[in-house]
Amino acid sequence: MAPKNMTTSPDDSIVCYAPTMITTNGIWQGDNPLDYSLPLFILQLTLVVIITRVLVYVLKPFRQPRVIAEILGGLILGPSVLGRYQKFSDYIFPLRSVLVLETMANVGLLYFLFLVGVEMDISVMRRTGKKSLAIAISGMILPFLVGLVFAFVTRHKEDANTEGTYILFLGVALSVTAFPVLARILAELKLLNTEIGRLAMSSALLNDICSWILLALAIALAEHETKSLASLWVVLSSIVFVLLCFFIVRPVILWMIRRTPEGETYSEFHICLILTGVMICGFITDAIGTHSVFGAFVFGLIIPNGPLGVTLIEKLEDFVSGLLLPLYFAISGLRTNFSAISGALSWAIMLLLIILSVLGKVVGTVVISLFYQMTTREGITLGLLMNTKGLVEMIILNVGREQQVLDDSTFAAMVAVALIVTGIVTPIVTVIYKPARRFIPYKRRTVQRAKPETEFRILMCVHTPRNVPTMINLLEASNPTKKSPIGVYVLHLVELTGRASALLIVHNTRKSGRPAVNRTQAQSDHIINAFDNYEQHAGCITVQPLTAVSPYSTMHEDICNLAEDKRAALIIIPFHRQQTVDGGMEDTNPAYRMVNQNVLANSPCSVGILVDRGLNGLTKLSASQVSHHHVGVFFFGGPDDREALAYGWRMSDHPGIKLTVVRFVARGDTLEGADGTIDLRMTIDTDRNKQLDEEYLNEFRMRNANNESVSYMEVVANNGEETVAAIRSIDSSHDLFIVGRGHGMISPLTAGLTDWSECPELGAIGDLLASSDFTASVSVLVIQQYVGGLHGDGVGTTESPRISIDQFSQHVNRRPPQSRNYGP
Repeated sequence: MAPKNMTTSPDDSIVCYAPTMITTNGIWQGDNPLDYSLPLFILQLTLVVIITRVLVYVLKPFRQPRVIAEILGGLILGPSVLGRYQKFSDYIFPLRSVLVLETMANVGLLYFLFLVGVEMDISVMRRTGKKSLAIAISGMILPFLVGLVFAFVTRHKEDANTEGTYILFLGVALSVTAFPVLARILAELKLLNTEIGRLAMSSALLNDICSWILLALAIALAEHETKSLASLWVVLSSIVFVLLCFFIVRPVILWMIRRTPEGETYSEFHICLILTGVMICGFITDAIGTHSVFGAFVFGLIIPNGPLGVTLIEKLEDFVSGLLLPLYFAISGLRTNFSAISGALSWAIMLLLIILSVLGKVVGTVVISLFYQMTTREGITLGLLMNTKGLVEMIILNVGREQQVLDDSTFAAMVAVALIVTGIVTPIVTVIYKPARRFIPYKRRTVQRAKPETEFRILMCVHTPRNVPTMINLLEASNPTKKSPIGVYVLHLVELTGRASALLIVHNTRKSGRPAVNRTQAQSDHIINAFDNYEQHAGCITVQPLTAVSPYSTMHEDICNLAEDKRAALIIIPFHRQQTVDGGMEDTNPAYRMVNQNVLANSPCSVGILVDRGLNGLTKLSASQVSHHHVGVFFFGGPDDREALAYGWRMSDHPGIKLTVVRFVARGDTLEGADGTIDLRMTIDTDRNKQLDEEYLNEFRMRNANNESVSYMEVVANNGEETVAAIRSIDSSHDLFIVGRGHGMISPLTAGLTDWSECPELGAIGDLLASSDFTASVSVLVIQQYVGGLHGDGVGTTESPRISIDQFSQHVNRRPPQSRNYGP
């Protein structure tokens, strides 16, 4: 009888296995979990993920890409650090576990390269210009020559039969640019949407494609170095495989996409079929003598851009990138032993290789950049960015080591080159090429300075579709006309989750008719369709939708840069709180408040924070049947209030808008400090602002003297309490309040109000109107004028009728809401 761990097959061959060594019976049975493959693999995977995540957190302040943490994590677990202790290697990474570990690592690598292929847009290769192609080629030639020289210097004579393959491996490893890693770096540096960022991305894409072709050729030559005919068959078979994928498999996938009804998700059968296709393609390319990851990558390339690709990325990326891919870097670290680089000469050669490889890409890129009339600094920056290394180089090095083309010393040296070169890219680029953009000179950065006969440009920021209805109605109330049309840039703000795919979603084109496959895309489609529909039905308005994917901590940079690029006069961004069913206000996302504060501090134009409590639409019927909005402007003085009045003034020309301007006047004019002294500088600034206020108010009154849709009055108050009482007396008769933020202004009219402010970014009055204590369902727009804005000349001052608090309350409460005719 055969032993328990043996089985006899029909041909009498004996196969030995250990059926009890997969899972343990438990420590209470006296078993050591580390003696069994599954518990050991779980421990290894957990250790790899934890070390990688800790390194990502530690290196984040140094702005290092995630791939650096993953490579370092593998090195720490390998013989260079922890692996030097024999007990650690024997217990945690014994030789018997390598087979399971490498198998799972290669499965993760297979699906990751499939995702990389899905994320790449092969149509970019057709659209990219000669400049990108020239930069990609020039960035590969010199590093390849450096690898050629290095190969001749370090290759041993007894290995002359594989010298050609050795040169090819080193050349490809030094000349490659990691496309996914570069995308993360550009997003971190806020260069993804700049000219240099787009150029770097398109060049890296071409570089990556060329590298994969060279890698497939290198693998074919490495496996069949002595059989030239076999190598030829491998190359021809690979070409046939690529052609079959593009001309047979891709049409089948397109047919499957067309059969999926618009707006519905893809069936589980279709998704499983595609995921199985990844394994099949990997098997085919491995069988023909290339590498399994080549088949997965090509299969990813043929997946069309759109909902299917997004669905696959959503389902796979977290699991593959977060759990399985770090295993591959752990395997690379276990193979890397820096002690193999022995002697000062070896270290000197490695240092020289790093310098020459970096300089090779930089010099080649600078030469081409100068030819295309780019600056030297831009050329150097582009060359450094093209030095980004990552997973592709690690694959090349591991394949070279498996094929015994690279020895331990060369392998360790090349890993060090990849680590150091990629690590220095971000810090150097940050120093020599500031992501801060140059100041674009244009005068109309405020509503007050916007000329009435020119286009009025607004940047509207949207977090969720809930912001859309009030935003659209606010646009209509802004009175787009043939004489002064409105150009609107609608920016959907999406948080960057750290995925490579999310970094590539930043776009500025309409994509109608796309099925919504996830929540973010569904929201974008809803927002774009709503504004697009409004543009088609409204006159004298153009809408350009955009989506910005960014971390909340730096989202304001995207907003401010876009506002400056588009020369917007006003940014409108939603308040971080929304109204509940019972009329209160609740936080939606605390990060929204941080974004608003950063925009206020860094905006290149005026900013309006919209507290959304609903705003009904304006219907243009006839002059007697027009739907009405009552807009109130509270004027306390200062540049922000003048900006609020300017926006209300523009609205007053709309036939459906009834505008009430309420100026609050304090009895005391002297501004005293806490010690009773008078601040002379504050007095001078206050006097200047008072003069500008009077000039602008009187110009407004003279221009609207015959406009019966405009009401103006002044209210005298002694303190903040009387101010609040006056505001509350009109809380039920308006649809929208426009107020200035009052930044930097000190007035007895708001004395004491700031002590209880919940949101200082809104100012004293804005915070009052946005609070839950303010029971009226009135939307509020809090405006901050651009501090660099210039003010137009005013006209002479005139006397204004002033009324008391009681008279004011009686006036607004008895005034019939629709009793006036509306001026032109």
